[in-house]
Amino acid sequence: MDGSIVRWDDARIHVLTHGLHYGTAVFEGIRCYNTDQGLAAFRLTDHVVRLNHSAKMYFMEIEYSQKQIEDAVIDTINVNEPEENYVRVIAYFGYGKMGVNPLPNKVSIAIAVWKWDEYIRNREPDKGARVAVSSWMRIDGRSMPTQAKATANYANSALARMEALKMGFDEAIMLNPAGKVIEASAENIFLVRDKVFITPPVSSGALNGITRDSILTILRHRGSPFEIRDISREELYTADEVFLTGTAAGIREVGEIDNRTIGDGNIGNHTMQIKDTFHRITKGRDEIFSKRWLTYTNPH
Repeated sequence: MDGSIVRWDDARIHVLTHGLHYGTAVFEGIRCYNTDQGLAAFRLTDHVVRLNHSAKMYFMEIEYSQKQIEDAVIDTINVNEPEENYVRVIAYFGYGKMGVNPLPNKVSIAIAVWKWDEYIRNREPDKGARVAVSSWMRIDGRSMPTQAKATANYANSALARMEALKMGFDEAIMLNPAGKVIEASAENIFLVRDKVFITPPVSSGALNGITRDSILTILRHRGSPFEIRDISREELYTADEVFLTGTAAGIREVGEIDNRTIGDGNIGNHTMQIKDTFHRITKGRDEIFSKRWLTYTNPH
């Protein structure tokens, strides 16, 4: 917290912290994987770059450099148990002046590490996730900066996720004001039709996800056909395969949408191939992308 290692139970903030009351905080989630060469953070630099971009949209002056934040992430990983984990980096307007204007307040930054095994819990583990299109519309870029990974945005996501869980589904899919598919509550979305991968553009309101970008980069490298374009709700129902991507969730296959079976109901071959490739990369077994995207916590 603000440059010092703090024990978990002592990581406290004031009850009048501005970010708590007004959602004036931005964050990143980073995965640390156990590779054949030791622990490694996945796309660490890209995550911190996006954190700084989010902060800029909220007029946050982070007093630490890019390298200092990256080093602090590695330090926090290393003082915890040496295993695969999830890292949360959050920058927030802290305690000081109350009211909707946070600018007089100091920007604090905290980094926490914990083990997060399964973000989307299937009720039927052998099948893909059961998801539903939410009645809650995804926030619009004219109301909030959708490309900022801001805590305020996730109140919208929480409403959609809770609604889905209450109805017996595992996750929600959200539409934008034009009625186009954007993303799940906390994941980007891909569908496969006739061997072509399709995902919505960030210009329509989808977050420019790090895992999403990783999948698109892999597809370009393999020469696999893909499209970045608007997707209608109806297209989801008739897709051959659908999967979700996110740092917390990883790559998650979808088996049903609005009680309609996707494809033949089994995990699709294209989804499995992408999952296998991504797994090899995060385990340090890919000669191209592992070297580019992994930052080892104890390099030899």
